[in-house]
Amino acid sequence: MNFKNIRSYLMITLGTVLMAVGVYFFEFANDFSTGGTAGLAQMISEMTGFLTPAQLASIFNVVLLAVGMIVLGKAFTFKTIYCSLLLTLLLNLFEQLVPVTEPFTGQKVVELFIDMILVSVGAALIFNEDGSSGGTDVVAMILKKYTRINVGKALLLVDSIVILLAFSAFGTETGILSLFAIVIRAFVVDGAIENFNSSKFLMIITDKEEKILHYIMHDLERGASVVNNCTGAYTNNEKRMIISVMDKREAVKVKKMIKQIDPVAFVIVGTTNDIQGDGFKPLS
Repeated sequence: MNFKNIRSYLMITLGTVLMAVGVYFFEFANDFSTGGTAGLAQMISEMTGFLTPAQLASIFNVVLLAVGMIVLGKAFTFKTIYCSLLLTLLLNLFEQLVPVTEPFTGQKVVELFIDMILVSVGAALIFNEDGSSGGTDVVAMILKKYTRINVGKALLLVDSIVILLAFSAFGTETGILSLFAIVIRAFVVDGAIENFNSSKFLMIITDKEEKILHYIMHDLERGASVVNNCTGAYTNNEKRMIISVMDKREAVKVKKMIKQIDPVAFVIVGTTNDIQGDGFKPLS
């Protein structure tokens, strides 16, 4: 396993731990139903008393994981298996070691907010590594694959069905809070994923391109493209334009360097979260 794969699984592990903490200590304790197999398990357990929420969530995860193995690719399936098993293990471990029978603070809105931050950031870390936590996340990823809608919006669509059941299972207050929660999660997940993947693109118009190119390509080891004969409409002077994409930290260094080499250069810096090609995400 190379460094990239090790880093990917470390991020997935961190995301899963965040999700498990949010689900067990805040969702289960407050009867929140924020969708997913955890929310569905909580409602069925509350109505039937047949199995604990953790046990029911385990069963649902196994069934949906089997569906994911058929529809989605190997890499995604392996990561989902790892994440799903780890989440199941953590939920059951928490249930045995730290039994929770009531909310921590009694402030439902506060605990809902904490829950959504933990679960949303955790889910975003996992999705960003092309994995999922299993359960209805698998359904959301299938929807994303075939419809190209964002992951957060796909989760909102899938989990809305579970939330409708929450109104009858736990009452109007919990149902409204749960509905509010999944809307927040949809936007937080998409926003977090975009932030994780954001890069800076630079368009540099200069007549001292050799030094700037040398810095970008040799010092930062980034690629660049050059557009010849960029003619200024006002001055009618011909210059060359350098186009390059890099992370935020590198973009700051390039701007400082340009200021030293060519203080009159014209620089456009933008933010993008969908760079595909060699050195970035594979073409989709």
